Amino acid sequence: MAQTLSMNGLTPNGTANGSTSYGKATVDGLLQAESTPSAPAEHSPEDIQLVLQSFRLLIADLCEQFNMGHPGGAIGMAAIGVALWKYAMRYAPNDPSWFNRDRFVLSNGHACLFQYCNLYLTGYKAMTWEQLKSYHSERPDSLCPGHPEIEHDGIELTTGPLGQGIANAVGLAMATKHLAATYNRPGYEVVSNHTWCMVGDACLQEGVGCEAFSYAGHLKLNNLTVIYDNNQVTCDGSVDMTNTEDVNAKMRACGWDVIDVEDGVNDVEAIVAALAKGKDPSRKRPLFINVRTIIGVGSAVAGQAVAHGVPFGTKNVADMKKAYGWDQEKHFVIPEKVKQFYQDIPTRGDEWVQEWNHLLEEFSSKHPDVAAEFKARIEGKIPENFEELIPDSFPDSPTPTRKSNNLVFGPIIDKIQSFMVGTADLSPSVNMGYPSKLDFQPPSLKTTSGPNGDYTGRYIHYGIREHVMASISNGLAAYAPRTILPVTSSFFMFYIYAAPGVRMGALQHLQVIHVATHDSIGAGEDGPTHQPIELAALFRAMPNMLYIRPADSEEVAGAWIEAIKAKGTPSIISTSRHAVPQTSVTRRSKVAKGAYIVRDASDPQVTLIGVGAELSFALKVASYLSDNYGIRARVVSFPCQRLFEAQPREYRRNVLRRHEGVPAVVIEPYAATSWERYADAGICMKTFGHSLPGKYIYKHFGYDTETMSKKVLGYLESWRNKEAIAGEFVDL
Repeated sequence: MAQTLSMNGLTPNGTANGSTSYGKATVDGLLQAESTPSAPAEHSPEDIQLVLQSFRLLIADLCEQFNMGHPGGAIGMAAIGVALWKYAMRYAPNDPSWFNRDRFVLSNGHACLFQYCNLYLTGYKAMTWEQLKSYHSERPDSLCPGHPEIEHDGIELTTGPLGQGIANAVGLAMATKHLAATYNRPGYEVVSNHTWCMVGDACLQEGVGCEAFSYAGHLKLNNLTVIYDNNQVTCDGSVDMTNTEDVNAKMRACGWDVIDVEDGVNDVEAIVAALAKGKDPSRKRPLFINVRTIIGVGSAVAGQAVAHGVPFGTKNVADMKKAYGWDQEKHFVIPEKVKQFYQDIPTRGDEWVQEWNHLLEEFSSKHPDVAAEFKARIEGKIPENFEELIPDSFPDSPTPTRKSNNLVFGPIIDKIQSFMVGTADLSPSVNMGYPSKLDFQPPSLKTTSGPNGDYTGRYIHYGIREHVMASISNGLAAYAPRTILPVTSSFFMFYIYAAPGVRMGALQHLQVIHVATHDSIGAGEDGPTHQPIELAALFRAMPNMLYIRPADSEEVAGAWIEAIKAKGTPSIISTSRHAVPQTSVTRRSKVAKGAYIVRDASDPQVTLIGVGAELSFALKVASYLSDNYGIRARVVSFPCQRLFEAQPREYRRNVLRRHEGVPAVVIEPYAATSWERYADAGICMKTFGHSLPGKYIYKHFGYDTETMSKKVLGYLESWRNKEAIAGEFVDL
């Protein structure tokens, strides 16, 4: 049930249509009361008023400087910022990467000036005055991009696409829960940090946000507090144009505790008290704080959609300063009293770091073995000899490469604690279990079907939530570099649901391994809805992404080796539902090259490129052409375009030999897009798939050996007649 606090400003909303009721009367009421902020006991209302005014005017000036930016939300959240950075969060500006710091995520990332200004005021060294003023400037080295970016001190994750941040925050909170359950001992809480996340109206509407709220409530993440900047405005206008749900009731239904702060413009004391409830050890669920704010408060466009994404204008900003009693001719003013308000924060952070370091020393003395493992996790270390856990050989019988995944990765995750693997409700299909498997679940949960688990578990059941699975995994990976190595799994087709999260991981250089099964028309009778024709082209084009499509168990081993070694790069290991031949020509060590020769020929007439589950097709076609027509065909296995591009030019030329005038034909039942760079022709898909059992569908689309061989023969005839030429890709 919602928490009801007796203090002013912390009462449930009793309006007719729930917590979203928020009209002109409320706006006017908050504006009229703007001059009388509340303050925690150690500071006067006058001090808080000066801090709030300084913060709002600083943001207004920053947007006015280059006539661009998002001032409204950041200005409306000023009191929340004071409550968070001054009173609630444990962090260390002089040591931004302190392992046990509280994590803060700004899911409504367009309000980035809210975070940048607080980083400057609280003493983060990299955020200098000149850097703060570089917001929307021409400086390419600006630390103030249009949305927060993970590379900069004080920023935990890159946010921008709305809803991603709350999903990331769930991942951060899960990381804390898992590490605390695994390594804390009585009297030694070496992992105790809290996760705070700001969201806006849009984050509550995005599907990924809804998935995240639902899952966090299920997991009972009482170390997660979400602060809702409830200004009831989006780009198009008031929220009630599109959303009239009772937000508080929704959050309670999802398993959250709820607190209302009625005056988020002025009531700093109430916000501080609400945030303190976030760290209440007796609380059993995540906390949702619904804070009523005014977008663009103090400006002529307060409470209006226009305040969201454009500067207020010179006259409007001058009028704000006049109303506050400030000099209208001065810009970027931070009074000395405001600087003094924040000046103790770096020293306070240093003390917290020292206390934690001392605790870690005592922990190491009392529990040396556990502490040694914990320190290795902090440093992101995994055993350098992890490859030795992979079998040297595999069964010769045809095997689905999704099952090969388990043969390769099962022994690794069983022995190396850094890995956490999850699936979107497809455990029987993705084969990612392991001998010591324990589910990550709240210990109090007793499921109807079993098994149960606890927070030490490393197998995550995400339910049917592919998007949030990828985005939560980004949060797990961002907690600290390689402290947790997340693995997701689902059918390849369903990674189109997860694609926004996968992309954000690549953009942030977060090492997440995505295991995609059922990756071809060979998925069969599930039909075209489940057969990924076009999806590989998306992920092959995605910067900083290794899309690896192994041909058999040996190449699956190579794919996992490369994915685990790829620090700062996510991977997709794309595997088959159906059994594929275990060729004797593949080599795990060669996967690192991206492509390599598996069958050579002297004075070749054609190079056949085989990919993933269809490599065996290329080998069969080469033999058929040789046996029946005397065609000298080479075969190249091509599991990863990105890895191939990283090889020297000489190697690439020697593999393909197109520079010698040898045409290349790729065989892959996907859209041909991207193969134009490496091949002259392709036996690829130009339509969606079809619902047929796997053993029939390949022949239905012309992927039997005889049909493919005739297509290659026809192309070679066109090549000899110069009807087909290099540089003009032909779909066969």
